[in-house]
Amino acid sequence: MRENKRYLLIRGQNLKINVEKAILDFVGILGMSKTGLKFIKSNQDSAIIAINREMLDSVRACLCIFPEKISVERASGTLRGIGQK
Repeated sequence: MRENKRYLLIRGQNLKINVEKAILDFVGILGMSKTGLKFIKSNQDSAIIAINREMLDSVRACLCIFPEKISVERASGTLRGIGQK
């Protein structure tokens, strides 16, 4: 019954605030809880986040239509896969 996670490497500005705001604006509070969003590693202009596998398309859509530029550079099922490139 464990959730399967996907890891996303994202780039942009003020990611901690903007990612949460983008998801809340697009899918609401219930969708935010379904994503299981967790910040794994964060730098000034990039971050690695973990999300629920079933909400991958919704999270990508949220980040795409958000007014400030947030791009998904890479998605992977493992943290090792994110770090290889």
